[in-house]
Order: sequence, then structure tokens, then C-alpha cells
Amino acid sequence: MNLKIVSLATASLFALASTAALAHPPIAERPAQEEDAAFAADRADILAMAGNFKVRFDMQEATPWQPDYTPLDRKISGGHEVVRVIEDTGRRIVLQHILVSEHEGKPHITKHWRQDWEYEPAKVLVYSDRNAWTWEDVPEKMRRGRWSQTVWQVDDSPRYAGWGQFEQQGGLRRWRSNWTWRPLARRDAVRNPAYDRYYAINRHQPTPDGWVHWQDNIKMGLKDGALQPIVQEYVLNSYVKFDGYNVKAADDYWAATNDYWAAVRAAWDRVATSKGGIAIQEEAQAGTVISARLLTMADEIVEGRLTVGKATAEALKLIDENTRMAGARRVASTGQ
Repeated sequence: MNLKIVSLATASLFALASTAALAHPPIAERPAQEEDAAFAADRADILAMAGNFKVRFDMQEATPWQPDYTPLDRKISGGHEVVRVIEDTGRRIVLQHILVSEHEGKPHITKHWRQDWEYEPAKVLVYSDRNAWTWEDVPEKMRRGRWSQTVWQVDDSPRYAGWGQFEQQGGLRRWRSNWTWRPLARRDAVRNPAYDRYYAINRHQPTPDGWVHWQDNIKMGLKDGALQPIVQEYVLNSYVKFDGYNVKAADDYWAATNDYWAAVRAAWDRVATSKGGIAIQEEAQAGTVISARLLTMADEIVEGRLTVGKATAEALKLIDENTRMAGARRVASTGQ
């Protein structure tokens, strides 16, 4: 569905967003020694996000952009999360998150999100509209010295992507993305809210005892036939180094399912290449329509009730049968 921004308020919002998206000028050529030092520092900050953590999720809807909208109360939750480096080629780093909880005295493992970092990428797979992700070129002049971050959902289907640079301000280093579109998180999707997507800036920053991920989210939705801002949300996810939980259960899960998930990742990559992106139906409760089955099969591998080969064959069939050509990008242009 093609959406046009028709209100003056929304047009102004996107004009500001476009300016902010390119607020950092192109990074000029640097002496080789300086270039190497910056690259090494960036890699160190990305790799420092791996480890064992106690996590705190702090979400707050704040400013309503529509007079008839009442912001939700602040929500704080948390848990334990293992983050492992599952690929590192130098210019590409992949981090897999695994949640660890306890149910009836036994560890319960949930494969969580994944983040892929790529140095000086030519393109990224971005959220384009409901149920669709398409390729978007990174402006050539903005590639030098920058990293993209692509975030994937629990079943390794795409969620959002952005590109940006590590910067130092006030003696602190952090990575800041451009403005990125994102689909609703499950916490919002299940409520059938007035908004149906986010327009956001993401920042990742090391701390003395871990790292933080903070988000500046404009929650957007259709109102009077136009895509408009509904409410502002601020999210701060804090990862503090902590080993006081069953870390081994997460590592055992990954050892048993690693080959299966590698095949699933490769299948999504093939679809993205051959179909111009990824288009697949999503559900509020589970994400993609095949997410529940992909995750269940991983659990059955761990339990010894399903072989990696059989699970992989079924997963690839599900991905192939439930994806379609992604088509052109359909959300409003932001000048990125």
C-alpha cells in the first residue's frame, strides 16, 4: 500500500528526520594509522557486546503527537541474556542473543534477537512496509568509516537495519544510526494500537560494566488516511555483566542447534537475494507466520526428537513457501 504524507506536521517531521539522518558529514580520508586505529576501536566496542548479562528493559511513552492519544505507563522488565559471537570476518561481526529463564526449577532457553555488523556496506535490508523488507543503498559518500547494524527476529527473519558511525562526545564512545523504519514489537502489536510502525534512531554504547542500547522511537500510524506521528517513546536497554545464572544451558542449546540455525540464516539470505528482499506475513503474537514452527523444531533437536537434517529440510521448505517477491520500498521517503 502506497502511503503519502499529507499533513503539514508530518511533512515537517520528515524534513527534520532527513536532516538528522545526514547530520554527520562524510568521514574524510584519514592517514592509514588513524584509519586502522578507528577500525580497531569500533570492532572492540562491537565485540564487547558479547558476554553474559543481566538485562533491564525500560520503556516509556512520553510526548503524544495527537490530541486524542494518552501515552502508556512506563514499563520495566528484565532477564538474563547470553550474547555470543557466531561470526567474525574482520569487517563483519554477528552476535546472537539467547535468553535464559527458569520454569518449574528448570532452565528455559529462548533464542532471542541477532545483530549483524558490517563495515562500509553498500546496501542494507530495511523495513519497507507491513510484512516486507527491501534493499536500500547506503549513499556512497556516507560509507567510509561507518558500520551498518541489521537486526533479525527470533526466527532469523529480518526486523530492521540502519547505518551510522562510532563517535566520541564528552569522553564517551557510541554508535548512532541513521533514522530507520521498524515494525511493531510484540509488546505493542498484540494491543492493536493506533500506530503500526516505528521511525527511530538507535544508539549502542559501552559502559564500565557492560553496554546500553537506547532508542528514540516515533510511533507512526494511519490517521485520516495519512501516516502520522502518534506518540514519542524512549527505550533504554541496559546489559550488565553477570554470570549468576545457568549460562551453560544457553551454550548447550546453541551447540545442539547451531548447524540448524546456520541453515536457516542462509535460507533467509538466499530469499533476500533472489526475491529483492523478504516479504512474509506476520502475526502479532508470534512474528512471522512460520516463526513458532522454526523455534519449536530447534527445541525438538535439543530434546532428540528431531534430527538437524529433517528440521533443516522442513525449515527451508517453510521459508520458500511463505515468502514472495518483496517489491519496491513503500514507506514515505525520508531522503536517506
